[in-house]
Amino acid sequence: MRILLAEDEQDMSRVLAAIFKHEGYDIDVAANGQEAVNLAEANSYDCMIMDVMMPVKDGLTALAEIRASGDTTPVIMLTAKAEVEDRIQGLDTGADDYLAKPFSVKELMARVRSQTRRQGAFNPGKITLGNTTLDVESAEVVAGNTISLSPKEARLLRYFMNNAGKSLDENSVFRHLGEEGEAEDQDEVWLYVNYLKRKLASVQSDLTVEGQRGGPYRLIQSGVNTYGSH
Repeated sequence: MRILLAEDEQDMSRVLAAIFKHEGYDIDVAANGQEAVNLAEANSYDCMIMDVMMPVKDGLTALAEIRASGDTTPVIMLTAKAEVEDRIQGLDTGADDYLAKPFSVKELMARVRSQTRRQGAFNPGKITLGNTTLDVESAEVVAGNTISLSPKEARLLRYFMNNAGKSLDENSVFRHLGEEGEAEDQDEVWLYVNYLKRKLASVQSDLTVEGQRGGPYRLIQSGVNTYGSH
């Protein structure tokens, strides 16, 4: 699981990063709001932890830009402010949760687990990009024609469409290919990427997946820069 931590207090950032790594998370660290925006545009995350008060660009401004790009990754805001109006502003900007400093690291980790569970359970009825629509419930893709996908293909396409234009490493794709608890063979990533490419082409979709065996992979829309748009 990959986390983005945006925190300008170096001591806190180092401690939190070390704890999350010890618990088995992959974690990227941003020291200001602009770095957070740049990392969110370039990478896929399972959760973002973002301080409100940061240099260059504050957390609320960074969050607004991330949400404007179409990124729905769960975001937990950290702040020294405890006033109700500040919490409301953060939630209205697009935060999913809010934790006031000082806080328990155990509570923060519990909230990360809660948010990632919710994200995994969230199934929008349909996702559309370019001329292509994925019906999540029926696992059908509609473009020039309609074709059915296997459950793994549907999960893979959903992940790609939610992260269109981003460079996704093989480990990230692998984590989203199978249901929780399934014993997947990572070699299946390349296999299912190719299945998906062929099916998209068969319905005249303007989407395709770039990348070679071993990744990284990127969903692109023909003739359009899909970076950060979905």
